[in-house]
Amino acid sequence: MTQVQERESLDGRMLRNAFAKFPTGVVALCAHDGTEPVGMAVSAFMPVSLEPPLLSVCIQKSSSTWPRLRQCGSIGVSVLGREQKDHAQRLAAKEGDRFAGVEMTQLPSGAIVLGDTHAWFECRLDASHDAGDHIIVVLQILDLHVEQEAEDPMVFFGSAFRGIRHRGGPPITTPQFDPPIPPTRKRA
Repeated sequence: MTQVQERESLDGRMLRNAFAKFPTGVVALCAHDGTEPVGMAVSAFMPVSLEPPLLSVCIQKSSSTWPRLRQCGSIGVSVLGREQKDHAQRLAAKEGDRFAGVEMTQLPSGAIVLGDTHAWFECRLDASHDAGDHIIVVLQILDLHVEQEAEDPMVFFGSAFRGIRHRGGPPITTPQFDPPIPPTRKRA
């Protein structure tokens, strides 16, 4: 067995490189702030709860977009597909028109969802928690739409937006689970 020496501290660059080895889905958070559309790309997205319906995203505290989105009553969360790499890059940009060439729909609540996405969620802020240099944002899902034909997701991997192409063949199905093993009885 190999022994690992203890580190005095974790190097931020090394930690970022390690996190980059884990692919994550990419979503767009968008809303209308009363004046104009506001949006950003987020790669730290996670389903949280079915009852009540919740999801979460992690956002850098240095974000200049999140304070504007936070003030909106509702936020659209759009799950991006491989073909929307340009949208993700635009929404992640610090400057320029983030919505140029992006098909979008403003819901009556003010939430904005992007067109041709795998799914979208209409949400409102439920809670937020400080976590180091990020904020963990919990959003309550008010409504949703799922595109049944979506197959090729976008992921953030290796510090870049990438698409995963479906290669055909049967999907991996949920295995049949063996029945639970009964507890062993203690001998008297």
